[in-house]
Amino acid sequence: MKAEEKDFLLELLQTPSPTGFEMPGQRVWAKYITPFADEVTCDTYGSTWAVLKGKTERTVMLEAHADEIGYMIKHIDDNGFLRIDRVGGSDAATARGRRLRILGDKGEVTGIIGNTAIHLRRDEQGSEKAPAVNDLWIDVGASSAKEVTAMGLRVGHVAVYYDGPFEMAHKRIVGRALDNRIGGYIIAQVMKKISREKKRPDFTLICLNAVQEEIGGNGAMMATHRLMPDICACLDVTHATDTPGLDYNKFGKVTLGGGPTVSHGSANHPKVVERLIKCADAEKIPIQHEASSRFTGTDTDVIFHSRTGVPSALVSLPLRCMHSVVETAHLDDVHYTIQLLSSFVESLRSKDLFHQSL
Repeated sequence: MKAEEKDFLLELLQTPSPTGFEMPGQRVWAKYITPFADEVTCDTYGSTWAVLKGKTERTVMLEAHADEIGYMIKHIDDNGFLRIDRVGGSDAATARGRRLRILGDKGEVTGIIGNTAIHLRRDEQGSEKAPAVNDLWIDVGASSAKEVTAMGLRVGHVAVYYDGPFEMAHKRIVGRALDNRIGGYIIAQVMKKISREKKRPDFTLICLNAVQEEIGGNGAMMATHRLMPDICACLDVTHATDTPGLDYNKFGKVTLGGGPTVSHGSANHPKVVERLIKCADAEKIPIQHEASSRFTGTDTDVIFHSRTGVPSALVSLPLRCMHSVVETAHLDDVHYTIQLLSSFVESLRSKDLFHQSL
């Protein structure tokens, strides 16, 4: 990873962009990808895509999602403490004692999620449970609701964890929002790589960075209806199951550093999956396989059945500790994923049809 690429990734990861409020991160993404694209566009709710024209008008879409989990202010009490609700799949069990960046009308406000001392909450039976989200309280340094208001905060303002990214030993990158800001990074690198080739690909390439995946794929649904690509490869993260306490029999085996996964079943079109596997074999790119027999839990689920159907497949980056401030990915997997998606786009020929036949 070159220095400017790393700077882009770190800026993406550091920029707060919770579900429904993704535009700060979208502007970072659009600024980076613009030099490699023929067109960059944003829709009504903020999904943003870049277009690199190919030799034909047939289109292939690479899709990732731009939003991250977070919290929203739900109530401000008379003593100046805030109560919150979840934005996306935030895990209240890991929330106590953490710092927050609250996005207020007057700029960011730093707060903390309170943690009552263990001395005062110890359960003699040892049956203490994780807090519910409505049990959490936020301290922003105010002593009254009026002081909170003066800081530019109100009900409806959103917050993300304060924690930023860092590199760990053996090519690990750690932080909040790798799910799925790192996907936006990867598809931008694919467009950058292909734009610098001597020949344009047969298919026009669309890289879509969609909003609101964490609450059901709303952004991908709207953008796909509008763009209607001929084929789509979705990119998200998946659970690396190689940490203590996880049963391969229950969750399948996915290892960090083992390469991206290709999913099988439900939304994943067999012919698109087959092409991805062929590209991996030809380029000697390590891949892993995942079963998604009913649904993928990603934007693929809303893309593939848009209008008359979009032949789609899901490629996923292994991730440890998902939906936490220590989400962990392997930089080798990032590299392999860029290689796989680039090879996939370049493999497409104007005569290729990914349709089932009798």
